[in-house]
Amino acid sequence: MTRGSSRVDQDRGLEALEAALGHRFADRAHLVLALTHISSINGIQGSRARVRSYQRLEFLGDHVLGLVVSDMLYRAFPNAEEGELSRRLADMVCEEACAEVARTMGVAPHIRLGSGEERSGGRERSAILADIAESVLAAAYLDGGFPAAEAMVERFWRPRVKSPGGSVRDPKTALQEWAQARGLPPPTYRLVERSGPDHNPEFRIAVDVPGHEPAEGNGTSKQGAQKLAAAAFLQRVTS
Repeated sequence: MTRGSSRVDQDRGLEALEAALGHRFADRAHLVLALTHISSINGIQGSRARVRSYQRLEFLGDHVLGLVVSDMLYRAFPNAEEGELSRRLADMVCEEACAEVARTMGVAPHIRLGSGEERSGGRERSAILADIAESVLAAAYLDGGFPAAEAMVERFWRPRVKSPGGSVRDPKTALQEWAQARGLPPPTYRLVERSGPDHNPEFRIAVDVPGHEPAEGNGTSKQGAQKLAAAAFLQRVTS
């Protein structure tokens, strides 16, 4: 494969990721930086290496996420006291929650890792995935301002707002429970479209619940696209 074709495949992969994220970057350099782990930075060390990785973006994203989720919870639970809101906030922005969001986003295939981190399974490590979720959020904030960041939090964190006890639930599980509580059959998922090369595909999945309009999600895996479709359905019927 030539360098030119490799670059084209990389661009297509980022386009697919942008579609899954729901944000088309005006400056894709923000997204690339958000996906760059420090282990992939060669030739320099220390603080110079850290500023060329996602670490600064992760710092910013952590605070943007905290603000948007705090506002979301404040509005969703008008009778909740400070302690309950704080607990729900902690549950929604913890490492486990953010790592699950990153998996739903489908970022793992696009993370830039050094060879050692790659061999040790860094692409699936929760700590890295959680940082990437916050970094990608910060990248959207820098690229599109607060509305872009708020839309991304709505897309990926909103389904977790009213989870029992504030715990993290898979959107597919939440949708199945929603349907069951209303006496409806379990949701079904169908492939609408598959595009992209074999090594970096994109899937568009629709979820169907009898009596309701289907919802769709795009992702770099079928599972990720299904989760996004379920999340989109839940957001529509609960908003």
